[in-house]
Amino acid sequence: MFVKLYHAILDLGKKMSKKRENFSTTDLVSATKARNFLKYLRKYWQLYALLLIPVLYYIIFRYVPMAGNIIAFRRYRAGHSIFGDEWSGLKYFKQFIGDKTFWRAFRNTLTLNFSYLIVRFPLTLIFALLINEIKTVWWKKFVQTVSYLPHFISMVIVTGMIRELISTNGPLNQLIAHLGGERVSFIAFPQYFSTIFVVSGVWQSLGWGTILYLAAIAGINPSLYEAAEVDGANHFQRVWHVTIPCILPTITTLLILDIGGLVGSGGAFEKVFLLYNPMTYEKADIVSTFVFRLGLESGNYSYATAVGLFESLLNLTLLTAANKISKKLTGSGLW
Repeated sequence: MFVKLYHAILDLGKKMSKKRENFSTTDLVSATKARNFLKYLRKYWQLYALLLIPVLYYIIFRYVPMAGNIIAFRRYRAGHSIFGDEWSGLKYFKQFIGDKTFWRAFRNTLTLNFSYLIVRFPLTLIFALLINEIKTVWWKKFVQTVSYLPHFISMVIVTGMIRELISTNGPLNQLIAHLGGERVSFIAFPQYFSTIFVVSGVWQSLGWGTILYLAAIAGINPSLYEAAEVDGANHFQRVWHVTIPCILPTITTLLILDIGGLVGSGGAFEKVFLLYNPMTYEKADIVSTFVFRLGLESGNYSYATAVGLFESLLNLTLLTAANKISKKLTGSGLW
């Protein structure tokens, strides 16, 4: 009995010594990492100082305003408490769920964003592949510069150009009249709004959207193309079997982000707000313009906040679902 007890005490002592060794090793590694980090911080403190700017921006303008979502569940009146006067529960959520105007805006948001996605996404990829095939350096730079420029034009100027182009006395209607047709006020008919939105969006973002694709293509190992050429692959087959599979993670990531914003308005609010009018509300009114009219024009802040919160939660759900599906199908995702 005493022998067994003696061996048990010895085993316990060995286990405790091993734990102390492990703890000491872990503490040593942690201390080393901390010292290395402080050394790196002192050496490159300018970079960390620059990092403070975007961090502070997101904290002040993105995270702090999230506290305002509480007024979706409380009645807010201007001039009173910023967190509302009284608890209203799910009153405003029930209100917009039964509102036909909201569902019209919700349907228009999906229609416009989905139409824009299925046209822009493949065109951007194809355009990136075409730019990559240009071998003359000066011509490639010229094409890239010309295609990037529309992205930097103010949305106010873009919408002004669109209005002038499709006005009754604009170049498009003059061409129609010259060909014997009748002039059409495109901006006043809701059935044309989707086409105007998609075409102008593709023109403005096509070149800018190729940047990430071109960066991913530049990182492909040239030996892969050489091996494919040795195997007898023609030009198109090298693009299909080498280029696209190598940039598939980039394609997947961008597609996930686009799907996550299908319900959201993103940069569409400015364009829609500057182009639409009461005559085109049927097809042009989206969730963000609906929230704008409710919140800032009608003063119904709690109702507008409830709609905005619902939109954000739905976007988060779509983003998470798209990421999981992508990881199962392609093995890559955002997280």
